[in-house]
Amino acid sequence: MTTTTLPAAASGTWELGDLTVHRIGLGAMRLTQNGAAFDDAAAPGDRDRAIAVLRRAVELGVDHIDTAAFYFSSLRSANELINRALGPRQDDVVIATKVGPGRDASGEWLPWARPEQLRGQVEENLRQLGRDHLDVVNLRTQGPGPVSEHFGALAELREKGLVRHLGLSNVRPEQFAEAREIAPVVCVQNWFAIGSLRPGSAEMLRICGEERIAFVPFYSIAGERREAGAGDSERPEILEVARAHGVSAVQVRLAWTLQQGPHVLAIPGTGNPAHLEANVAAGALRLTPEELELLNRAPVPPSG
Repeated sequence: MTTTTLPAAASGTWELGDLTVHRIGLGAMRLTQNGAAFDDAAAPGDRDRAIAVLRRAVELGVDHIDTAAFYFSSLRSANELINRALGPRQDDVVIATKVGPGRDASGEWLPWARPEQLRGQVEENLRQLGRDHLDVVNLRTQGPGPVSEHFGALAELREKGLVRHLGLSNVRPEQFAEAREIAPVVCVQNWFAIGSLRPGSAEMLRICGEERIAFVPFYSIAGERREAGAGDSERPEILEVARAHGVSAVQVRLAWTLQQGPHVLAIPGTGNPAHLEANVAAGALRLTPEELELLNRAPVPPSG
């Protein structure tokens, strides 16, 4: 099968620095458990099934996986599943991870990492993934405030060869500008979904487009449900568009995400093989201008 026939190719491509990826990728957060992410009551996911999802994703042409060392359940680690599933094939996939947050071995959240602790978080990702460098490391910010010390620490690791490219997550325009004074930024990960925005996200979408930097929304499927994932109920305007195309509401959400600009990447997370196939297929769905306008009118709830 050639690259041009891979289903993920229908979404188009974009660049993460000097790395070209298909615009439909895979988020690893939901690989490790059944139910809401980070929920102590959620049962660990089936190991073989998670490995099968990762391998099938690559077969479909997915070449961008978003992960983190703090994506784990009582028995499963997303990074270790990726390492086991892909092995040497990791070289064919761009793996982006994030640092800043952390959890201890029992799953309890730790205080946000200080700048001097970021190297340890990077090295933990390297150990779990079995790699000698990371393709992309995103600094996850903790709300508004300066990022120069943290981003500067990551820039030093980039100079040492532990990290190839740097990005930002949960960032506001002023933080983005501050980071770019220190080192190149190849992507921005922000909360962005139909009817669900956070401060600065719409502006960051625009800025990234102007600067030709990848914009990578998270919670593009879940929206306000966050770690709980997609729910049983859906907005009526999304259902209307889904019926018109004979697709699912999730696929409409992904298509809308990708049509926010050619620089937008989608990283839907799933541990379900059937959902994976549907998510990748959404990269070929094209919504009309009228449908986009209808979806854009979805009410935005007050931000928390």
